[in-house]
Amino acid sequence: MDSQPHKPDLSLLKIDKSKKFDDKPRSKKWLILVWLAVLVAIVVGYFQFREQVAPATKVRTATASLLSGSDAQAALVATGYVVAQRKAEVASKGTGRLERLDFEEGDSVRSGQVIAELDNSDIEANLSLAKANLQRAVADSLNAGRQYRRNKDLFASGSINQTQFETAENVYQMAIAGVNAAEASVRVVEVALENTFIRAPFDGTILTKNADVGEIVAPFASSASSKGSVVTLADMSSLEVEADVSESNINKVLVGQPCEIVLDAYPDTRYKARVKKIVPTADRARATVLTKVAFIEKDSRVLPEMSARVNFFSDTSQSRAIGSMLAVPKDCITSRESATVVFRVNGDFVEQIVIQKGRELGSMTEILSGLSAGDRIVLSPPGKMAGGQKIEISQ
Repeated sequence: MDSQPHKPDLSLLKIDKSKKFDDKPRSKKWLILVWLAVLVAIVVGYFQFREQVAPATKVRTATASLLSGSDAQAALVATGYVVAQRKAEVASKGTGRLERLDFEEGDSVRSGQVIAELDNSDIEANLSLAKANLQRAVADSLNAGRQYRRNKDLFASGSINQTQFETAENVYQMAIAGVNAAEASVRVVEVALENTFIRAPFDGTILTKNADVGEIVAPFASSASSKGSVVTLADMSSLEVEADVSESNINKVLVGQPCEIVLDAYPDTRYKARVKKIVPTADRARATVLTKVAFIEKDSRVLPEMSARVNFFSDTSQSRAIGSMLAVPKDCITSRESATVVFRVNGDFVEQIVIQKGRELGSMTEILSGLSAGDRIVLSPPGKMAGGQKIEISQ
């Protein structure tokens, strides 16, 4: 029996070199690469979608349009309003409660026709009293006259003295004066009664009704609850257009110059007109001169206070061939870095367009270059607006 102890075989102990890195900690480079990829995606997404998420500026827009015919021929265009040159706030000279109003807006009245009436029952009573006083004064004068003539005969026969005769004469003269005073009192009350009837001062049309039945009417409307006038009356045959022409262009306007009036309410209708008067003073605040333009022909559609555009023609402009011109509202034009620009709508964004201006045509401006007909442009662009800015068009 082998008594020697068993010895392990050391040759079996080997190191597996293929697994020499298994016990080392894993690298975190892949995490860094993932975060870098996420960051790049965020940056790309921001630049890709920032236009969609950027806040929009609310704006109003207008359209560049072609003007032709007389609009293109006009040497000057101005805006104004239709005004009745003969117009009155019809009021009462007396004070009282409005008892009757026979007309409404749009009704025609004739000169002297009664429009309204104030409560005059107290004045009628005063008139009756004044007439009664007149009758008494007449009766007194008749009695004094008979007594005067009787005393005159007695004085001539020597039956009465000078003093008695003069007394009778004085009584008679006082009676005549009393009659005159009573007649004057009657006339005063009659005038007061007439003042309660509100009459039309001229032929015209009632534009507005300023008081209703039951309200107090006073000549100067000193009270907050009283009315100064009953109706507003206008002579529709005296309608004209009052247009403000800038001082720099007033040299293009002459009295008698042919014009054309276009009402904003009826843009397709052209009314022949002429310059009636150039008011010889300027408005310092607005740097304009008031020009009155009279209608040569008009119809019943022309109403006071309508807004209007006036095309002023010169001889040369009338004789030249009819052309066309591109124009935009003045409020669309602004400046950026000494350049005249507009902001044209391009989808949900705007682009800055440099333009060249031409003539001033009232509220419109001629565009010589930079735009085309039909282009939508921003009205009254904000001072900080720039090309590429996102917008939202408001109604």
